[in-house]
Amino acid sequence: MERGVDMKLSIIVPVYNVEKYLAECVDSLLAQTLDDFEIFLVDDGSKDSSGAIADGYARDYPEQIHCIHLDNGGQGRARNKALELAKGDFVGFIDSDDWITPDMYEKLYRKAIDEDADIAVCSWRHVFPDGQETTEPSRFQEHRLSAAGSACNKLFRRSLIGDVRFPEKTWYEDFYFSALLMIRARKIVYVDEPMYCYRMTQNSTMRNNNSSKNLDILHVLDLLREEMLPAGLKDEYEFFVINHVLLDSINRVSRQKAPDRSQTLTKLCAYVRERIPELDRCASYHAESRQRRIIMKLNYLGLYDLSRAILTVKSKLR
Repeated sequence: MERGVDMKLSIIVPVYNVEKYLAECVDSLLAQTLDDFEIFLVDDGSKDSSGAIADGYARDYPEQIHCIHLDNGGQGRARNKALELAKGDFVGFIDSDDWITPDMYEKLYRKAIDEDADIAVCSWRHVFPDGQETTEPSRFQEHRLSAAGSACNKLFRRSLIGDVRFPEKTWYEDFYFSALLMIRARKIVYVDEPMYCYRMTQNSTMRNNNSSKNLDILHVLDLLREEMLPAGLKDEYEFFVINHVLLDSINRVSRQKAPDRSQTLTKLCAYVRERIPELDRCASYHAESRQRRIIMKLNYLGLYDLSRAILTVKSKLR
């Protein structure tokens, strides 16, 4: 597949064993109100009928949908393969078991163009198996990097992406990609509407019971550290450490029942203590709300069960 004339948008979808959900995902992309876009369906060695479903869409929409088949190498490699072929001025990513509202990409694209931004971000709609839904705002904190967790609710200007690629064969590959580009962006804009619909399945990275794989966040943070510290972004790096390890990863693993839970928690906590030897002197820590600081401090001290109990009570009261 050769690159031709540029277009507005390239949408990249890594596909792996999602025969139940793929049609809903692709149909939501074809329903987009934005004109002039292409879709890459990258079959990452699926063992079910996902590859055949993707081929069917490529046959039905040959001018718009490109299907790539790879042996299984992970989501990062699948996205990287499509990035080499993408022609859009902007690039968006969607997981193949999720879907989006019909106007998501038009609203993000228009916002980015109107305000000359490198990245546009929207809010989330979390959809649970029992049909319940919750929303998460695009900016859950005031920090400019607070929305760096995922690549899926964003549009990235292709010129910003340049030669940046997803780390391969690791979890949190989209966090690295998203965070690095948000660090480098001239301007980031937000559309506070829940337009990305995230399917809250037990198999997702954020809800999986595989404790030790959560340690991949440490490798990804070290990759970011190599980029950030030489650029004088120590406070921003520490923001990532306390939010993505001390708060998110530790709290997630603490809720799990995996046999390696305790060892994983110890390693996560040790990383934070090594990178931030004195939490009370960390500027990013003091910029957090009092409630978040309490949970972070408990986790820093290894009081994971107390931290989890407080969060459980808070959730029930809410």
